[in-house]
Amino acid sequence: MTTMTEASVREFKMPDVGEGLTEAEILKWYVQPGDTVTDGQVVCEVETAKAAVELPIPYDGVVRALHFPEGTTVDVGTSIIAVDVSGGAAPAPEAPAEPAEEPKPEGRQPVLVGYGVSTSATKRRPRKGPEVPVQQVAAAVQAELNGHGAPAPAAGIPSGQQRPLAKPPVRKLAKDLGVDLTVVVPTGPDGIITREDVHAAAAPAPAPVAEPVAAAPAPVAAAPALDAAARETRVPVKGVRKATAAAMVGSAFTAPHVTEFVTVDVTRTMKLVEELKEDKEFAGLRVNPLLLVCKALLVAIKRNPDVNASWDEASQEIVLKHYVNLGIAAATPRGLIVPNIKDAHDKTLPQLAASLGELVATAREGKTSPSAMQGGTVTITNVGVFGVDTGTPILNPGESAILAVGAIKLQPWVHKGKVKPRQVTTLALSFDHRLVDGELGSKVLADVAAILEQPKRLITWA
Repeated sequence: MTTMTEASVREFKMPDVGEGLTEAEILKWYVQPGDTVTDGQVVCEVETAKAAVELPIPYDGVVRALHFPEGTTVDVGTSIIAVDVSGGAAPAPEAPAEPAEEPKPEGRQPVLVGYGVSTSATKRRPRKGPEVPVQQVAAAVQAELNGHGAPAPAAGIPSGQQRPLAKPPVRKLAKDLGVDLTVVVPTGPDGIITREDVHAAAAPAPAPVAEPVAAAPAPVAAAPALDAAARETRVPVKGVRKATAAAMVGSAFTAPHVTEFVTVDVTRTMKLVEELKEDKEFAGLRVNPLLLVCKALLVAIKRNPDVNASWDEASQEIVLKHYVNLGIAAATPRGLIVPNIKDAHDKTLPQLAASLGELVATAREGKTSPSAMQGGTVTITNVGVFGVDTGTPILNPGESAILAVGAIKLQPWVHKGKVKPRQVTTLALSFDHRLVDGELGSKVLADVAAILEQPKRLITWA
């Protein structure tokens, strides 16, 4: 049997995959103990407060242990996987030894029954229910120390078990709800406490009746807990959603928001979109109205550069940006993210189309990197894709303006003195009133509307 020394085991710690992050949730393991890994191989996917990221292992070797199961939130700097880099094959599973011949494990301290937690990273085995002989020995020892019979176990906790069986997310749920796991009745396999058990224990007890009822049936008392668990689902707020919520609250109560609206005829823009789809320069690129909205906003910023700024609270300064990192709000299954196109002001229309297509595809796949969501200066949110006319968007933290684009609909419109069906949309611009006054905000919004109404201004104004 191949043996492994502690010196041959390398511990891979949770890295800081984004600026200033303190924790990440393990979404999925791609390897298991005994698997061979190579330098650069992706071993797991984690979700930070900003994005989902795949982690490559920097060693060649054999996986010895996974320290945390999927769904666990781990602090940055904590070891998550152990790899044996000695070059030997994966160790064969050990046969269970007889209790009388079991040697004392190295580096472990004796407790009442067996030994304490090892200081080294050992390969975990599947948890099983407590064995009867161990329970009896523990109860006997405790009784001898106390000088009386073994105490009765808590309801729902098997005799001799020192800690209730529950997965980390369930323990966190119990902590959040203020539920003591030692009094929860487990219903899971092998005595494991489930989320439903915790919710049932947290449900309020039925109000006592004024007089005792002699023949009250048992199911009546249990009904409120079952109904409460069935009628509600609690979803822990973490990862991207938690970060987004904190950022939006901070933005809403820090920057004084002002929102202005304009309704505009975009019939000519829609015609230009169709023409560009046939242009050879845009072959293989996705051309849509959002592309021209992006270009229109970039031109408006060029004409009104003071709108592209940020407020430095610490130094009490306004920071004017001479570049535009254009953010695009994207709804993903993990929550709202805002990746940005770096130096969008320097890109031609075909280059902007390529960058926009790549940004959207990466966001949908959940592969957006944390760096892609840092350093934004202004944002566009396209609520029109959901059939919404417009909205009052909240500023992305650290930015001065955000443009919301509503649904483009065929509506009656006065065109050249006559009422005709035209393609119409509503734009909404929210801005930080500390940085942008009403005149500047109105000029920017009016310029965007004018370009979308007469796209030829992209040539004369750019």
